[in-house]
Amino acid sequence: MSPIKFLQKKQIKVPKVILNSGFTMTELLVATIMSVLVITPLLGFMVNVLNTDRQEQAKASSEQEIQTGIDYIARDLQQAIYIYDAVGIDAIKDQLPSKDSTDRVPVLVFWKREFLDDVLPAADGNQDDTFVYSLVAYYLIKDNNATWSNGARIARWQIRDGVKASGFTVDNNNQQVANGVDCAGYEEKYIQNYCPSTGYAPFNLEGVGTIQDKMNSWKRLSSYTTTDANNTTTTNVNYSNSPMVLVDYIDQTTTANGPPAANTCTTGSKVPPASFSSRDTAQMTSFYACIDTANTAAQVFLRGNSLARLQKNDLDYSNNKKNYFPEASIRVQGRGFLFTE
Repeated sequence: MSPIKFLQKKQIKVPKVILNSGFTMTELLVATIMSVLVITPLLGFMVNVLNTDRQEQAKASSEQEIQTGIDYIARDLQQAIYIYDAVGIDAIKDQLPSKDSTDRVPVLVFWKREFLDDVLPAADGNQDDTFVYSLVAYYLIKDNNATWSNGARIARWQIRDGVKASGFTVDNNNQQVANGVDCAGYEEKYIQNYCPSTGYAPFNLEGVGTIQDKMNSWKRLSSYTTTDANNTTTTNVNYSNSPMVLVDYIDQTTTANGPPAANTCTTGSKVPPASFSSRDTAQMTSFYACIDTANTAAQVFLRGNSLARLQKNDLDYSNNKKNYFPEASIRVQGRGFLFTE
């Protein structure tokens, strides 16, 4: 017998059970059900982990922004020389921008002495530092602007004095010419690019009365006149700069829906003043201040709303969601002061 035939007889026969192997429909159905039973809880667990992580990130972001915001306000207030209380804001409210906007209230309004570095030309060719006075206002705003969240927000507005030029130069005709540039509405010459802000007018401490009386009588620059050889022209002045948003995602819950009550001011008065009480923003306790004008001091309270980062509706404060509403407060005393005879 040849070797080839011998090997053919001895070849291994594959059992039929192997040739006919496979999964039945019942086995496939059972395996599918078992897979669903195992995978579904795992998917639910993963979704829960992702949601929890998203919520914690929203809380952390709000806490960080609230603290950063109140630190910024504190640094601003440290330069204050006069802070308006509720009576003072009532007195100058018509001089502030957007006075007729029902979607906002002024919470902090103060004058500060602002440092400007490398502004004044010096004899040695370098630049000297100087100070100017600025009026600053912080607003609590709640509207339907799609750029911002469905919560409230805090915005900052400022106007400041210009940097006056000094001295004279001699022109080609050997005539003295005052240094600096002309700024519309102002008689003095100013350093180029440092004109007063639109509508700026200095406060006046002259005359009789208390400091409060004099500061509460401040009027913005509403118009100015120019005279040439032929006629006199009156130009009306309107504010050109809008408040800039400092912090978004502020709690918008009004007092009718049960937010934490505002603390009682141990010194000074609470702002915003009662004259704004008809506005929704005046019914919120998420941003307010206790003002002690006599000591140029303010205690500021701030509450955020991280729910507004997670959803569009159902954003009001409640006790079982209070972890989503981080709070911060700080007391600041201005380093400057005013005095009058």
